[in-house]
This record gives sequence, C-alpha cells and structure tokens, in this order.
Amino acid sequence: MHTLSSAQLAPGGPVFSPVAAGLWRLHDWNFSPAELAAWVERAIHLGITTFDHADLYGGFRCEALFGQWLKANPGQRENIQLVSKCGIKPLDASRGWQVKHYDSSHTHILASVEASLRNLGTDYLDLLLIHRPDPLMDPDEVAAAFASLKQSGKVRHFGVSNFSPSQFALLASRTPLLTNQLEASLLHTAPLFDGSFDQCLQAGIRPMVWSPLAGGRLLQAAAHPALHAALQQMAAELAVTPATLALAWLLRHPARPIPISGSRSLHSLDEAAAACRLQLERQHWFALLEAAHGHSLA
Repeated sequence: MHTLSSAQLAPGGPVFSPVAAGLWRLHDWNFSPAELAAWVERAIHLGITTFDHADLYGGFRCEALFGQWLKANPGQRENIQLVSKCGIKPLDASRGWQVKHYDSSHTHILASVEASLRNLGTDYLDLLLIHRPDPLMDPDEVAAAFASLKQSGKVRHFGVSNFSPSQFALLASRTPLLTNQLEASLLHTAPLFDGSFDQCLQAGIRPMVWSPLAGGRLLQAAAHPALHAALQQMAAELAVTPATLALAWLLRHPARPIPISGSRSLHSLDEAAAACRLQLERQHWFALLEAAHGHSLA
C-alpha cells in the first residue's frame, strides 16, 4: 500500500496527499469504466488520494465521469479528498452565456456546488475554490456563500485559484482561505518571486500547483533546450525521470506546494509519487533554477 506522507493543507484543514491527481482532461482521455477504475485505484494505491476537479472541465462533463466511478465504489469516498472549483462561465449560447465571464455571486456559487455534488456522486466537497479572480467579486457575498455551504455540510473547506496576493488578502480578510491554486513550474517561476508563495508561508497554508510540468513542455527539448538538457543530465545522475525531478523541484520549496499531476498515464502517477520521496539538495535546486532563468544568481 502507499507510503506517501500526507499533511494538513492548513491548520485545522483537511489532510491531503503531497501530490494530487488532476481530472481536467478526463473527458479527452476516453477511458472505459475499467480504465478509469484502474487509474483511480492506482493513484489511491500510491497514496495520491486528492482529486482535483472543476465544474467546467470537459465542457461540464468531467465531474460526472469521475462520479460514475465513485457511485460504483461508494466505500472509497472516505479514502479520498475531492476538490472542485467554480466561477468561470465560458461562452455557451445554450446556457445563455453570450460572452466568457466570471461569476462569484452567492447564487452561482451555491448552484455550482449543487451540480458538482450531484455529478460527483457525493454529499460534500473537501475543498471548494473560486476558479479565477472576478473583478466584480463582492468579498462579503462570497464569504456568506461559503458560510452557508459550510453550515450545511456541503463544503468543508475553501480557497481560491489564480489569485494575486492582494486579491487573496482581500477575500481572506472576510473568510478563511486554505490554499491558492497557482500555475508554477520550472517554466513558470513567478509565484516564487511575486509574493504568492511568501503569502502562503506567512499564512501557514499550502499552495496547490497546476501545470507543474508546464503542460508537458518541460519534457520537450524545443521549449527550453538548456533547461531540458539540465533536467536530463541531473535526472540520470539521480536515477529518476525528468518528470520526477521537475516535480521534486517544486516540492522542495518550504511552502510545501501540492503539484497536480494531470496525465492519463499510469506511469505519470508513479513518477509523481516518486517525486515525494526525492529530497533535492540545495545546489541541485539552484542549478535547475539557473538553467530555467538562463543566468546565474546576482
């Protein structure tokens, strides 16, 4: 069975796995029920028990696909953690959405959660995130929606995704936030330097990280030849794959980010689990940062 060490997302928060499994592309994977079951059960066996969703993934179809597995295996609910997001309304004439926009209103948050619970086949979410910062967000209205969902037991904890430090601070002044899910990788190091990870450390919360392998570009020489070469060489020295090394680079940060692995490959789940067991030395970490930035430190 799994050997990964789980940890709290924040004081008083849920216990998550150190890496999460992302379901953004689940609809595109065209899994049969048996293939989906094998993928989910492999993740759980490895200790990857946190599953990251959003209402609109796969044209609002991914949660229901995962829900088919959960409804067939209801006993597994207590062994996993479900994360979902809401607030993005893409262009969709059939829904009356004539332009892509964001909606953090009380009504939309509650309606989105009801749909997610129904599709996933569960009566609660472990964590709900506001998917994108909404320029029209009323923080008091969002706080009221979160309080209602918590009181009803439909959502246990809350956070945000893609919020700047000031946007996070604004909403956190009204309601407890347990994470900020951000894009971060060796090809997108901004959160390490723009105050985002600093803020998480200050608040004692763990950021979640989407696209930790830059959508696979990190593993392609064309995206950044020097970084690709450095990853290949160091991975060979450490007897791991470049993907495991790139994930371990993120995990080395003291904010203890939780990378989200979003591949249909069972091997990718193995690589993510292996990253949790690879403790990079400081010089290894900085060597990769130097390769990513293309220059040594000042």
